[in-house]
Amino acid sequence: MDSTLLVALTVGLGLGVFLQKGRFCFVHAFRDLFAFKDTRVTKGVLAATTLTMVFWSIAYSLGYYQGFWTPGWGLTGLFGGFVFGVGMTYAGGCATGTLYRAGQGYLHFWLTLLFMGVGYVAFTVAYPTLQSTYFAPLTFGEGMTLFETSPIPAPALALLIAAVVVLVYATIVGRNAAGGEGRSGEALADGGVPSARSAPVAGLQSFVRGTRAYADGLREAWRDPIANSKRPWDPRTAALGITALAVVWFTQVSIVGVTGPEARWAGYLLNLTGVDAGSFEYWGSVLFQGAGVTLTVDMVMIAAVIGGAFLASLWSGDFSIRVPKRRRLPNAVFGGFLMGAGSRLAPGCNIGNIYSGLAELSVHSFIATVGIVAGVYVMTHWLYRDVGCAI
Repeated sequence: MDSTLLVALTVGLGLGVFLQKGRFCFVHAFRDLFAFKDTRVTKGVLAATTLTMVFWSIAYSLGYYQGFWTPGWGLTGLFGGFVFGVGMTYAGGCATGTLYRAGQGYLHFWLTLLFMGVGYVAFTVAYPTLQSTYFAPLTFGEGMTLFETSPIPAPALALLIAAVVVLVYATIVGRNAAGGEGRSGEALADGGVPSARSAPVAGLQSFVRGTRAYADGLREAWRDPIANSKRPWDPRTAALGITALAVVWFTQVSIVGVTGPEARWAGYLLNLTGVDAGSFEYWGSVLFQGAGVTLTVDMVMIAAVIGGAFLASLWSGDFSIRVPKRRRLPNAVFGGFLMGAGSRLAPGCNIGNIYSGLAELSVHSFIATVGIVAGVYVMTHWLYRDVGCAI
């Protein structure tokens, strides 16, 4: 078996397992934060992105990487990201959340994938016009990553940013504690209320306590690994696994992406039905880069994610064919379409931009992340308009 194909299968299956076991979905990370101030999955996303950034910076500095994905930056990221954020919130799952739930047996998310494909096709048909009327006027600069343009060595820059992330997180936690309760609703262990000036210290102490408790939980889980492997995992455990697999993919293939390979799948499957997908500029020249419409290694990896989620859910007893309720069908149809089209308008999805894009310090992805999070925020408030949101 070709070594790159083996890497694709290994990484894809592994990602499927970690995503399913950690219930690792960016919609949950942001929607639950805005609606309920629930940061359980948010912490996992933050940990995965920050750790991946540090390890990718080291791999880049040592020359063990296969290139960055750096689209030109401008308002396309903001607008397309907003459309994608609205779509994934309405659909109920992000790009990766849709994949692992499809593997878990949710027909709702198979329908979401189908209409994401419709979004890819619609974008492809409109692409020649969008080039001149959308991308050209709204793109202001060439794509770049701060790893390549900053005078600070990549690992030092990544560690500096990681330190800032931890400090900001600690300050927020400490200020919440100063208001009477912490992020999770727990009072400070000593019953004290820190001053605003001591908020970062109180937050760092909470961070250390939480990390120790997590490590203790891991040690406890290893006492009966078989039984605990069948239970849901802490999102931070999923974050560690996803980071390790992302490093392998970065050193062997590229950054991790989802909707790009999915858009290739749309062209590839249409090509099998007799449609000349290669004659469309976006598929032929952009996605398949003139090499012909064929199966690519990242397409194999994405398909394997569904397989990994299926195996993990089967092992845990979570797999079941779930038929969506009729009232939820519009969510899959319209949400999926907006996800597919929005990910191409940006370009990039929550993985390409929030996870991989921020981890590679792409200027385009910083802008797109703002758009995606804004889209989630607006749609969350609309969905919860009758009961209100916590943020």
